Amino acid sequence: MSIVLKNVSYTYGKCGSDCKQALKGINLEIHKGEFLAIVGHTGSGKSTLIQLLNGLERATEGEVYFGGENINAKGFSMKSLRSKVGLVFQYPEHQLFEATVIKDVEFGPRNMGQEPLQAELNSFQALKDVGIGEELLDVSVLALSGGQKRRVAIAGVLAMQPEFLVLDEPMAGLDPAGRKEIFALLKKLHRERGITIVFVSHSMEDVAEYADRVVVMNQGQIVLDGRPRRVFHYEKELQQIGLGVPQATQLAHCLMERGADITQDCLTAEECATAVLKWLGTRQ
Repeated sequence: MSIVLKNVSYTYGKCGSDCKQALKGINLEIHKGEFLAIVGHTGSGKSTLIQLLNGLERATEGEVYFGGENINAKGFSMKSLRSKVGLVFQYPEHQLFEATVIKDVEFGPRNMGQEPLQAELNSFQALKDVGIGEELLDVSVLALSGGQKRRVAIAGVLAMQPEFLVLDEPMAGLDPAGRKEIFALLKKLHRERGITIVFVSHSMEDVAEYADRVVVMNQGQIVLDGRPRRVFHYEKELQQIGLGVPQATQLAHCLMERGADITQDCLTAEECATAVLKWLGTRQ
């Protein structure tokens, strides 16, 4: 099972002065089981791209396939697609609207046609998966903390039993503790439930630590695609399009330029420290 984009372009507005091409000739395959990060500066097309993945937006040109089927073909079930490819928007807690936590989480699966009992069971399990206890089920969503609201919003998507979970800046506005909490949740869902994770991010540290693949976008096109260690090797090229690399990678590159024999592209502080200590050991 995969999501495939073939020669996809997307244009906002009608042709003329208001016309803006957000995506240009995108070819991308997202494989089941990946933990994929999409990065790029503001306006690079990241958010538009992920809205094509579950049919929220329709490509102006090209085709999008899910499980080998063209999602825009006659007879294709868009409702089924959106239950399998769950999309969590930036600041998803702003989308909470029901009176209580459990009612809010149940809304999605009920709307997708799940039987009431099944929707309730799936909602209970989703809340359990994100760490929301039974004592909060009947609490007003307005009474929750920011981190709790974020988890409830994610639970609302999980209750629809998605195979792919797509998140637009899932850490936006969270403090360091909240960021770790949400990423720990995503890792758990990826590891234990086999959910494919696709997330948009501006944090190269988060990408380096959690993603197993990185797609880099610039001006509506994919300019790099590969494992983090390979992608972050291109520090100068990333800087030219307004992006950076993790601080550990930047430090390693800086030391290498000054003659240090550090042969690998470090992604984390731990990797960088190990590489530096190893190099220092060879000099003694």
